[in-house]
Amino acid sequence: MGQCKASTKKGHKCSNLAINGSNYCYSHKESLDSSPIISSVIGGLLGNMLFPGIGGIIFGSATGALINKIGEKNVIIKKKVFVSFDFDNDKVLKGFVIGQSKLEQSPFMVIDHSLKEAAPEANWKDKARAAIRRSDIVMVIVGPETYRAPGVLAEIAMARQEGKPVIQLIGYRNGEYRAVENAGRLYRWTWENLRKLLA
Repeated sequence: MGQCKASTKKGHKCSNLAINGSNYCYSHKESLDSSPIISSVIGGLLGNMLFPGIGGIIFGSATGALINKIGEKNVIIKKKVFVSFDFDNDKVLKGFVIGQSKLEQSPFMVIDHSLKEAAPEANWKDKARAAIRRSDIVMVIVGPETYRAPGVLAEIAMARQEGKPVIQLIGYRNGEYRAVENAGRLYRWTWENLRKLLA
């Protein structure tokens, strides 16, 4: 499962994850997923040229499908991450995480982030829980006061109730940071740690 291969109406690349076994997301599932078909047809024609008859067509089609599958293996599968952070003190970290998630070699994509606003909606917890359910993992980005941020603590509790793994990373290069309770071990925010934790 990789990123959807469809384009939006404005010509931008779709940012959704593709459905398992397809090159398209739910929104674009009506699109013809033609690459496996094309590979099989071309393989069948070549197989028939090399080994005339039905056996050559079957052999060529199977070879074309196999080549297509090998090509799909090179696509980086990105984890869907819900990012929890101290909205009142560490808004800048949200931008850092989103920017890193857009890099080609990044092992994750941000599907949502802390929903607590300056004047939070009455149902922010419902929205946060729904976003956490859609995620593969909850990533807590830790600043100096994150360990006691009510929104973060609520999101971690929701993640645990939903059975989602939780990791926490130190958001800044310098300083002393306290791990958020019930969010697991505190790691430095490095590529090596990200790849290991999101494998």
